[in-house]
Amino acid sequence: MPINAEYRGPGELPEVIPVFPLPGALLLPRGQMPLNIFEPRYLAMIDDALRDGHRLIGMIQPDAAHSQKEARPALFRIGCVGRITQLAESGDGRYILELTGVARFKVVEELTVQTAYRQCKVDFFSFAGDFTARKGEDAVDRKALLEVLADFLEANNLKVDWEGIESAPNEALVNALAMMSPYGPAEKQAMLEAPDLKTRAEILIAVTEMDLAKKRTSGDPPVQ
Repeated sequence: MPINAEYRGPGELPEVIPVFPLPGALLLPRGQMPLNIFEPRYLAMIDDALRDGHRLIGMIQPDAAHSQKEARPALFRIGCVGRITQLAESGDGRYILELTGVARFKVVEELTVQTAYRQCKVDFFSFAGDFTARKGEDAVDRKALLEVLADFLEANNLKVDWEGIESAPNEALVNALAMMSPYGPAEKQAMLEAPDLKTRAEILIAVTEMDLAKKRTSGDPPVQ
């Protein structure tokens, strides 16, 4: 596999991947996720991914509602695999890395393995559309998305680079806003599992509108 890998379909990805359960973490195709790795089992996971050459890590959320063991929680059935595209050693035993999302996957089964980190057999074919960049972005209601973003920023006294936002393609805009959104695991999972970009944007808009309405009526302090 070349260093700058390009995946054209589900058949180019391995059936078994290491998974990193992390609540509230949302990785989407072609999105970038920074990670600070310090636990020994996940340091070993990164070393193995680099050694194997595929450099792929599956990001997935723990499913707390269906977990009986806190130390080994159940997993949601849908996650997103990312490729390590940047990595630096911190000098104090940590890895600072960036994952670039490739495609979503469905967990077929979790495997019994000797590694300290968890591994799953996964299916990418349910999300074959993820390999087509900017698919369905013309259906996104960009005006509604930007309006709710402006309301959110005003309510929370935040500023952004509007020039950069206005020049971003719809896919990059929707996915970046979804990944950075301050919402909980359930909302993040709903955005991950959305069947298309239009639906993901609609979920993000609806969740943000509900959050803003709640803050207006309750007087809650703005998100920090």
